[in-house]
Amino acid sequence: MDNNLMWDGGEEIEELEAIDEARDEEAPEEGVAQDSELLAEPGARSVMRSYDQIPEPLAFLDDKLGFVFRNKPFKDLVQAFGYPETHSFLNTLSRAINSDTALAIKESLGKKEKGHAWKGTISHKAKDAAAIITKVHIFPYFADGRGSAKPGRGPEAFSVYLDDVTEENKKFLRDMFSSLLEASKLKDNDTGKHIERVNLYTSVLAKAMFNDSQWPEVDKDFIENIGFLAAMHDVGKIGTPDDILNKEGPLNEFEWSIMKEHTKNGAFILSSYPNSMAKEIALSHHEWWNGSGYPYNLEGKMIPLSARIVTIADVYDALRMKRSYKPAYSHAIAIQKIKQEREVHFDPHLVDVVLGIQDSFAEIYTANED
Repeated sequence: MDNNLMWDGGEEIEELEAIDEARDEEAPEEGVAQDSELLAEPGARSVMRSYDQIPEPLAFLDDKLGFVFRNKPFKDLVQAFGYPETHSFLNTLSRAINSDTALAIKESLGKKEKGHAWKGTISHKAKDAAAIITKVHIFPYFADGRGSAKPGRGPEAFSVYLDDVTEENKKFLRDMFSSLLEASKLKDNDTGKHIERVNLYTSVLAKAMFNDSQWPEVDKDFIENIGFLAAMHDVGKIGTPDDILNKEGPLNEFEWSIMKEHTKNGAFILSSYPNSMAKEIALSHHEWWNGSGYPYNLEGKMIPLSARIVTIADVYDALRMKRSYKPAYSHAIAIQKIKQEREVHFDPHLVDVVLGIQDSFAEIYTANED
């Protein structure tokens, strides 16, 4: 079996890509090669039978990286993320595998010194499905069972294993940043359950926006992420001096300039969070629709959508709370004030959404009152 994965230059890669495209045009409905020689090889058939019993996504590929077999979890993943049903592994997952990664895969599988194997991480994302992160392991299959290719030849086939590490990664990140959030709460004694409520407001607001075509970026991941990251909006206050942060009464001009720095501090702290939404919210949740906010006087849609959502949720809750400088307002008064700030403080389209779900805001505050 001639193996075109054994290469060192670009001509062979281009040849393989041309083969992939040609085979895609001839691919059967299921995207699996039904006439592959490997189907007649007893060892390969045994591998495929064993894969069919395993709950993780697994596939068996020929020497050109064309599908010979995919187990049900692999097929389910392809369907859930709307990948095209092609014969080629790389073409099927082309939306998740960029050209540099595809090249690295091909080169690694074609080199004996790299074990004809590749491992890495691939993220899968779709509007209607929560994103997942998979560790991908591709390793060779040798029909003669010797564990190496015959001289001048590569492996007869490859096995692909996708290990879902989404929850593991998510838990690690959220535990770490939740600890940071708890530390910031020790600095600000006037918040009570404020941040928990802001998370809930932003979540119901984003869900109400989900099926509206004017916000294509609001997908399942956006809703989940903002429902956690909204709580981080004031984390930068961990760097604000206590005498300013907890001062009773109005701040003077100098103190106010220091207070405003919490947005930049928060953006710096959250810059290591892999989702840019965290930094956007911390930096821009005090920007106003009309450009009179801080720290950079952004206006309109220059302000990230996530920050515009958190802004309206944050202000609603602040209006409902009793502070040293103001009484607690009723739900009706809070909503009236938000309506008055339409196109001034708030995105007018978001105000419309809030008015449509305002009962949910009232219920959240009542159920989680300090």
